[in-house]
Amino acid sequence: MSAISSFKEMRVYKEAYELALDVFITTRKFPREEKFLLVNQILRSSRSVCANIAEAYRKRQYPKHFISKLSDSDNETSETMIWLDFSKDPGYITETQYLNLSNRYRIIGKMLGGMMKDPEKFLPRSI
Repeated sequence: MSAISSFKEMRVYKEAYELALDVFITTRKFPREEKFLLVNQILRSSRSVCANIAEAYRKRQYPKHFISKLSDSDNETSETMIWLDFSKDPGYITETQYLNLSNRYRIIGKMLGGMMKDPEKFLPRSI
């Protein structure tokens, strides 16, 4: 991995952030009665994917902590996918939207899994 100076430069973070924004835009059309229930949950979990990646980046010098935060991020990815199920089944999102968003979350999950398998690639370099 080339030297990066911020979590914002990590591909997984960029992808997760863009996806969280897409989820936000998608939920703006949800029914009013879901604003404080489903919308709140899906926005929280989708944003937590990004937040946990940022926290993991700051803990890179401690591999176990790094992996733990990446695991938290992966858990939030799975939670978001559950909320997408609850969004699709009553028809709040289309099958196409569902497939697009859930497939992108699967990719993020694979990226996080790869990082957890080989955390040494992401350790800060000594000066």
